[in-house]
Amino acid sequence: MQKLRLRYAKRGRLRFTSHRDVARTFERALRRAGVPMAYSQGFSPHPKVSWAGAVPTGVSSEAEYVELQLVERVDPEALRVELDAALPDGIDLLTAVEARPGPLADRLEVSKWRIDVPGVEVDDLRRAAEQLMAADSALVERMTKDGRRTIDARAALLSAEVLEGPRPIAERDQKRGATPRVDDWPEASAPYGILVTVVRQTTPVVRPDDVLSALRVVAGLAPSAAASATRLEQGRLDDGGGIADPLAQDSVGDRTPAGEPAAG
Repeated sequence: MQKLRLRYAKRGRLRFTSHRDVARTFERALRRAGVPMAYSQGFSPHPKVSWAGAVPTGVSSEAEYVELQLVERVDPEALRVELDAALPDGIDLLTAVEARPGPLADRLEVSKWRIDVPGVEVDDLRRAAEQLMAADSALVERMTKDGRRTIDARAALLSAEVLEGPRPIAERDQKRGATPRVDDWPEASAPYGILVTVVRQTTPVVRPDDVLSALRVVAGLAPSAAASATRLEQGRLDDGGGIADPLAQDSVGDRTPAGEPAAG
């Protein structure tokens, strides 16, 4: 078998699609693209697809990962192009590499999130983020399938940086002429803050809405329901404080050419 690892993005309106629906969409696209998938045994065989976590419904991402097991060797880039064409707009395949040994999940230790917070002054958001980072803990409640659960959002939070958001749409239009609206654009009205956080992927996972709840608990900041989140990166922290690409070590070194059997 050949194992491939893919990085994909979940964008635009597709962010409202549940992970279960994304998985079904992938399975249909695999069939349309003619990917030579390996299948499980048993009464109801399924293609061997392994998901490395998933963003919550309603959240965008530029860094989601999935593994495929194939029964024939293929060129990873050719597969990426064909499979991407079979997927709907908003689920976009960015990278495909042949997997090296070792679990992919072990390389996904942290996530970098961008949380857009329209309607909140940048200075207020920055003060709240500073209070959160200075706190020893920030206990928030989350409703789970097993009932309400309390988690410490601060324990997983490694950094929090506040940026100023985009100019209002009206101001942009004055500068470059009227531009048709896109549904995914934020309703731009100053003020507009952006919180960029790096969060350790603990159990349970601390999600962007948990971080917003922590801002409310620690600093009394109450963002509107218009807040939105995008996962920018996943990986391990490197020595410089950045996030290492989890597929980098799969891409480095000699590879068996596509279409040729592996040695041995």
